Amino acid sequence: MTDDDMPPQATESELRARLAALREEHQDLDDAIEALESRPQPDLLQVARLKRKKLALRDAIQTLEDRLTPDIIA
Repeated sequence: MTDDDMPPQATESELRARLAALREEHQDLDDAIEALESRPQPDLLQVARLKRKKLALRDAIQTLEDRLTPDIIA
């Protein structure tokens, strides 16, 4: 489920739960990338795929954070 899959009427607690799950998945990917890169001959294709997925997660996290932050008109 991506952030786009969250219904517009999702409660704040649902959004925060999804945000926490995405952050955890992002950290897990970071750990996996680090482990792969520490190998003597890392699989560069797999590292690139994981990095691309990590960037997509970062975008989803940012979108959810934007939904949780109230619009303030200065």
